[in-house]
Amino acid sequence: MSENRQAAPHHDELRGDCANCFGLCCVALPFAKSSGFAVNKSAGDPCRNLRDDFRCGIHARLRGSGFSGCTVYDCFGAGQKVSQVTFGGVSWREAPDTARRMYEVFPVMRQLHELLRYLAEARALDATRSLRRDLDRALARVERLTEGTPAELETLDVGPVRAEINPLLLKSSSLVRAAAGGKPKSRRGADLFGARLRGAKLRGADLRGALLIAADLSGADLSLADLIGADLRDADLSGADLTGALFLTQPQLNAARGDAATRLPEGFERPAHWTR
Repeated sequence: MSENRQAAPHHDELRGDCANCFGLCCVALPFAKSSGFAVNKSAGDPCRNLRDDFRCGIHARLRGSGFSGCTVYDCFGAGQKVSQVTFGGVSWREAPDTARRMYEVFPVMRQLHELLRYLAEARALDATRSLRRDLDRALARVERLTEGTPAELETLDVGPVRAEINPLLLKSSSLVRAAAGGKPKSRRGADLFGARLRGAKLRGADLRGALLIAADLSGADLSLADLIGADLRDADLSGADLTGALFLTQPQLNAARGDAATRLPEGFERPAHWTR
């Protein structure tokens, strides 16, 4: 394949499944009244739009109702894992005494599932065959952590786990981006807020953690670029080429702007608010 990779895995356990979750992101997480949220909500308070069946009452019209912030969030499957595995399918409504612990465990599990998401993608890349054993070990280690008890998860510091795995993800990125040819550009952690990058040649670029809010990336070549942690809020991806982009997530795309000409990696959905 030209991008030197297989299709990025999007296993069900690494994608949010609201039907099997107790609405944890709608309860455990706080948000402040802003352009992304119509009201203030404290952590532990159920969102006013949460229904009795734990589904969102305005899911189909979140953006028009002032809750666009919800459309750019994904728990990477942590919600259903906490709901159905960690707490055995017993909700915070059924057992109110477990609510506080469930809310504490959820963001920890979300971080672990995000790591699983990146590791699973790295393992699927053709170029990372030399790292396959290390990637398998890392996947198994993080998976074991997700299977911990509520008490173990509540006190788990994910920072050291992330620091241990990050070098492996960096190696995976370097192996894949080497296929871009030449010397790929590095804009790692760069402040590119509102930058004019229309038509930019960023194939294989290191854009990890780059601040690309409201950047004009229309027509840019972002194929094979490493986008882990890049902030794409309101970035213009119209006509951009993201085929083979590394560690891209659906929330990043949902936060950006694009159109029918934007080329996406296999397995991603074109956001409904993008122009057709």
